[in-house]
Amino acid sequence: MRSRLPDDVAPSLQPASAAARGGTRRHPDRRALLAGTAAGALAAGAAALWWPRSDAGALPGLRGWPGDPDWSAVADQERAWVAAGRVPGVGGAFEAMSRQALVDLRRLLQRNGSGEFPETFIAGPAGAWRYSWPRDGAFAAAAFARTGHLREAVSILAWLRAVQDRSDDGGFEARYDSTGRAPDSRHAQADGAGWAAWAVAEVLTAPGSPFQRPADLDDPGLTPAPLSPLLRRTSVYLLRQTENGARLPSPSSDYWERRERRLTLGTAAVILLGLRHAALVHDHLGMAAAARGLHRAAARQEDVVHAAFAPSGYQRYAESDGDGDGTGPCASTCFLLPPFTTAARPGVLAAWRTYQRDAARPAGGLAPGVGWKDDGISWTPEVSLVASTAAACGRHARAQHWLSWLDAHRAAGGSISEKVLPDGSPAGPAPLGWSAANVLLALDHLDDRWGPSGSPR
Repeated sequence: MRSRLPDDVAPSLQPASAAARGGTRRHPDRRALLAGTAAGALAAGAAALWWPRSDAGALPGLRGWPGDPDWSAVADQERAWVAAGRVPGVGGAFEAMSRQALVDLRRLLQRNGSGEFPETFIAGPAGAWRYSWPRDGAFAAAAFARTGHLREAVSILAWLRAVQDRSDDGGFEARYDSTGRAPDSRHAQADGAGWAAWAVAEVLTAPGSPFQRPADLDDPGLTPAPLSPLLRRTSVYLLRQTENGARLPSPSSDYWERRERRLTLGTAAVILLGLRHAALVHDHLGMAAAARGLHRAAARQEDVVHAAFAPSGYQRYAESDGDGDGTGPCASTCFLLPPFTTAARPGVLAAWRTYQRDAARPAGGLAPGVGWKDDGISWTPEVSLVASTAAACGRHARAQHWLSWLDAHRAAGGSISEKVLPDGSPAGPAPLGWSAANVLLALDHLDDRWGPSGSPR
């Protein structure tokens, strides 16, 4: 099935200037740093699941947990928490979805009573999703940082540091239970370190962040656990995986959650963006010598990654399976585009478009990749990731297209489910944290370029 997607006329791939928008840029420090880095570096369960709607008169999108003795009190707490930050897209067509996504992320940040792991961000509310994936936590931390909820964002970084301490090499398992242990025999995933570095950069350089110098990372008044070990061990892991940027990382599982014998773009691109953002953080903290080394490694790694994946058109695999089959592009093309870098190569953009065209599903959404099984199911993490990338790239109409699709396919109660069946019915757990975070990030990018009404500033 082919999708018909809107494209903007001559869209800009670089952040619009403040003068062009008639306002000031809301994230100047982080984007300036990332630009500097770039310059230097150049499944299961088909039944729908959701939380029921409260009848206690809470505002739309501000409902308490099922079973709470006082729905109104919980709604008041949620309302106050939301008001303490900002709602991306406020005043626009997607405000209700944005509010619900923000509250859903807060609910998925679970207190578990453990001194070592006081809070854990879980992927979803039930079953096999009540675990913590480093990737999902990283996106949630970025969304919390962008919406002004820095305490929650820093809490996730502290959790990443705690589980990383249990590894021998500074990497991460695929997922963790509430005690910080892997719940099964899945292989460790190399991309976890890349996402951790990106999350650290998003949080430490966010507007209003108090982290300005190395000592701040270990200040008990700013963080519940020292964060300098997370930055150090993650940076060393990324450098070791690539021999200081000179070689591709080894094959590893990625967000497809399956064992891989060939290197995927989903691993290579995330290791690359991790190096870029590790350099950004060291720049931000004034650690010039370490930043220079990471800049150089990122530059080498960028050349290596593009040299490996460009010849095949940025398909999922750099190497064919022997029959010339790289299985086509997948959502990993997003990881080589803004907001993860500052510029888009034409070949990557072409693969990104091909993915959206050839991975289209009957309900109008997307599969994780062109080579994904042909079951007709749309996956909201990938749709929301493309929406966020489109917004960051200046493809405003395309971003709004995918956000409109997500808005129209929310589960009962307003949360975003993991999947959408061929007939358009929400399926899988709802809310799904990664999708909720992506929606907030997409709307944040649109707010930065457009007014909340959808009109250019």
